[in-house]
Amino acid sequence: MIPEDVENRIAKYFFHNYLPDEVMMEIAVTLLPPCIYNEEEDLDFDELILWLLKL
Repeated sequence: MIPEDVENRIAKYFFHNYLPDEVMMEIAVTLLPPCIYNEEEDLDFDELILWLLKL
């Protein structure tokens, strides 16, 4: 199994190198509010992914 920090680095590399800036802004606008105002253990990660898929 891949360690979580390695997975995070791979995802950040992919996002920053292959997604257009407009998409990155849309992701930030969609994910930041629920992530800022909720504790990590209260977040439903499956729901966050579904929100992103709707973009």
